[in-house]
Amino acid sequence: MELKSQVALVTGAGSGIGKAAALKLAKEGASIGVLGHTLDEIERTAREIERTGGKALVLEADVSNATQMQNAVDKLAETFGRLDIVVANAGINGVWAPVDDLKPDEFDQTIAVNLRGTYLTFHATVPHLKKQGGSVVVVSSINGNRTFTTPGATAYVATKAAQVAIVQQLALELGKHRIRVNAVCPGAIDTQINDNTKVRGAKETAVPVKYPEGDIPITGGKAGESDEVADVILFLASQRSKHVTGTPIYVDGGQGLLR
Repeated sequence: MELKSQVALVTGAGSGIGKAAALKLAKEGASIGVLGHTLDEIERTAREIERTGGKALVLEADVSNATQMQNAVDKLAETFGRLDIVVANAGINGVWAPVDDLKPDEFDQTIAVNLRGTYLTFHATVPHLKKQGGSVVVVSSINGNRTFTTPGATAYVATKAAQVAIVQQLALELGKHRIRVNAVCPGAIDTQINDNTKVRGAKETAVPVKYPEGDIPITGGKAGESDEVADVILFLASQRSKHVTGTPIYVDGGQGLLR
């Protein structure tokens, strides 16, 4: 029970990496604010936490909406009395298309969720974290940091690169308040995020590259699992990483090194 008596907020906690992180932090004793915009999904995550004896609070909110985020974070702090850990995971792939075909509203939607959502998560949680210190983990990606070969992902890579820049900026800004800020950068992970990805003109933007058989060296090409990313999030949330801040950790099985 490494996180006993601590309180964590996990955004995008209804599925994938966010759900895995919420369950793992709860298993270590943290009370979890389970935040997402799809109510039935976050309710399922909360029930799983409670079935194993943990504490969870369902927080329905759109991370790109300032009022909803502020209300959700304040409710979490009022319910459990504090906030120690923040996992800024909510994000979308959005539309991947050639830049001259990518519509301004499609670009704006990806920026709103991934980048404005990250900013609003910090904006609402930092006042609570300043009271006793804590840890923020931002879920970025190898895209926009190690790799740039996803056809048409202009908006997506912009947000993921910006997230790492924000992490490094705020690691310095918030260090005096004993708040650590780090990022995890997953590669291919077996989640449902690709189900909501819209791709147009991939052949037009793709760069022809021939990879070795199995382009994830450590697994022979098999995608990683959400739980493996959650293990790194737990490390960054806990005191085991008390001297780690401003650091992106790549969880990609070596995939980004081949691209």
